[in-house]
Amino acid sequence: METEQTNLGTLFEQLGLDGDPASIDRFISTHPLPAEVKLIDAPFWNERQASFLKEELRADGGDWAIPIDELNLRLHQQA
Repeated sequence: METEQTNLGTLFEQLGLDGDPASIDRFISTHPLPAEVKLIDAPFWNERQASFLKEELRADGGDWAIPIDELNLRLHQQA
């Protein structure tokens, strides 16, 4: 059985957001994060989304580590 590879699109879908490239770019451009705000503390996540991100970051090196790092980097680059 083939497993789905995690990427930024599948991360967005896991978070209940649209995972197509245009929707991802739109989300990132409208949700910039200042350097002092951690990804998991961003005010735009609902409780379920924040909990998922926290759990996956604790599992350092899990399947979601690379897409979460990419999202973190891109959100902070927009600020």
